[in-house]
Amino acid sequence: MKYFKALLAPALLCSLSLFAQPVEKEAPKGFDSTRSGIAHGRIDTISYTSKTVGTTRRALVYTPPGFAKSKKYPVLYLLHGIGGDEKEWLNGGKPQVILDNLYAEGRLQPMIVVMPNGRAMKDDRATGNIMAPDKVQAFATFEKDLLNDLIPHVEKSFPTLKDREHRAIAGLSMGGGQSLNFGLGNLDKFAWVGGFSSAPNTRRPEELVPDAAAAKQKLKLLFISCGDNDGLLSFSKRTHDYLAEKGVPHIYYLEPGGHDFKVWKNGLYMFSQFLFKPVDPATFSRYTVLGTPAASNIRSAKYPQVLPDSRVVFRLRAPEAQKVQVDLGKKYDLVKDTGGFWTVTTDSISEGFHYYSLLIDGLPVADPASETFYGMGRMASGIEIPFAGGGYYALKDVPHGDLRIKRYLSPVTNNWRNCYIYTPPGYENSTEKYPVLYLLHGGGEDERGWATQGKTDLILDNLLAEKKAKPMVIVMMDANLSAGGPGGFGEGALRMFENELKQAVIPFVEKNFKVATDAQHRALAGLSMGGLQTLYAGVKNKNMFSYLGVFSSGWWANQPALSDPQYAFMKSNAAAINSNIKSFWISMGGKEDIAYNNCKIMMQKFDELGVKYTYSEYPGGHTWPVWRNNLYNFAQVLFQ
Repeated sequence: MKYFKALLAPALLCSLSLFAQPVEKEAPKGFDSTRSGIAHGRIDTISYTSKTVGTTRRALVYTPPGFAKSKKYPVLYLLHGIGGDEKEWLNGGKPQVILDNLYAEGRLQPMIVVMPNGRAMKDDRATGNIMAPDKVQAFATFEKDLLNDLIPHVEKSFPTLKDREHRAIAGLSMGGGQSLNFGLGNLDKFAWVGGFSSAPNTRRPEELVPDAAAAKQKLKLLFISCGDNDGLLSFSKRTHDYLAEKGVPHIYYLEPGGHDFKVWKNGLYMFSQFLFKPVDPATFSRYTVLGTPAASNIRSAKYPQVLPDSRVVFRLRAPEAQKVQVDLGKKYDLVKDTGGFWTVTTDSISEGFHYYSLLIDGLPVADPASETFYGMGRMASGIEIPFAGGGYYALKDVPHGDLRIKRYLSPVTNNWRNCYIYTPPGYENSTEKYPVLYLLHGGGEDERGWATQGKTDLILDNLLAEKKAKPMVIVMMDANLSAGGPGGFGEGALRMFENELKQAVIPFVEKNFKVATDAQHRALAGLSMGGLQTLYAGVKNKNMFSYLGVFSSGWWANQPALSDPQYAFMKSNAAAINSNIKSFWISMGGKEDIAYNNCKIMMQKFDELGVKYTYSEYPGGHTWPVWRNNLYNFAQVLFQ
């Protein structure tokens, strides 16, 4: 019995491994070296009649170790680049060695691999000007040759499984573009698709995946890989970004390297281990060596990097430092290597924008690799974590308005002050008088907050393009008016803000911009401190504003000296407030929002006073992802 178990264990292990996804994130050393003492597959040249091209064409075919005509095999079609032919993979990539070694380790499902010439023309040699228009066109023509001539020939000549679930396509560079184009364009033919360093021939994402639901249903695996120093990385990234936005499961695999076989061999090593086995899309985010440089990085900075599961990798060089941390709400200790580089990988970070600082021997400083933003009362670094639902603030090919920086001399403070003003597309050539939203930042921020962290211009551009909002001017003023520095939470500071708004900002805007000057076309909104300012100046000036927006704010329950007079005014004027204010819009970032309890108590008081309001809740706490969403929704209510 023991002897039987000893024989069974290795067989069972081998059998189970054939149905397991790869455990490594990249190929180990020696993965492409020929090994002795293992079974080897075979490579042969085949010829087939191409009605598409009108000639006989060639391809290489790899059959696995132990190949038997009595069995039926799935097929991988493996495509070359623009400067290669059917032998490029053989000469530069050693596919037979890579696959033989994987078979020997029990990591691969037995398959036939076909390596065709993807240049579908009578003279298909990689000679002369390989970029000539007719030769480039031949790579597109190959789709018809593949589907109508090569695949039927292979399935007639070899013992193959002929359904889409047992057919895969992958390729490098130009062949990567072909694989994505042909595979995603023919989901009835291919269930497994891989693009390694896909070239500019790759169709735009909207053309590749016009029906996200169909792609989700039919694709077993979509694998997109590229080297971080590859000049063609943008083509892979734009596809990944689109797929992430549409929720199409895929592996986005980044690794150190350029546009070469080091990357492509590793792509084949990883991709082939998934093929023709059960896969778990929930694990796809694990399979990458590198993350994507954050969109908030300065030009060409590789770190911080965001991994597909929203963890962040920080790396910086500080050879003389004794301790380095990243403060991203939670503090993370970085580890130093012998080269003086400090590295850490964080937990998963919630989607959207976050402030952070480096702590170098205890001193908080901005990361030199990141864009900086005025927040937390000082200049700080910021990082954007990709958000699948963030299309409403993405830069799109739509008409764009202007974001202007204007200076005005304030009669309230008797000094020059700045404001940012958004004007919608078409403003310059219009004679229309536009409505105005006065939009206020939070404590520790200034007029730059909504313009940069908030992405106000992009949100409105996209809303207007979709005809979901009325064209409007948006004024983002500096609401820091208390003596002695930033802040605006006391009675004196709130009164000073009200004076600045009424006596300086509104008159300046109405004198210098094409805007309507009546209450029906004027709105006031703000986040956190700006929400308090909106409550203070908006409610008592009910004849000046028809729309009020209070984001992540509310009268403080423990400061009755400030709030009680406001409630007394509202009690006496509830009917006028309800009549004049078309929308009193209150929003909160869920229970984790620091203003949540104050806001709930305030709304309960409003209910007692009979003041009407609309409440909206969007999870995310006291953060910019919440406030961007608040603006997106509130803007659609305005001036309707």
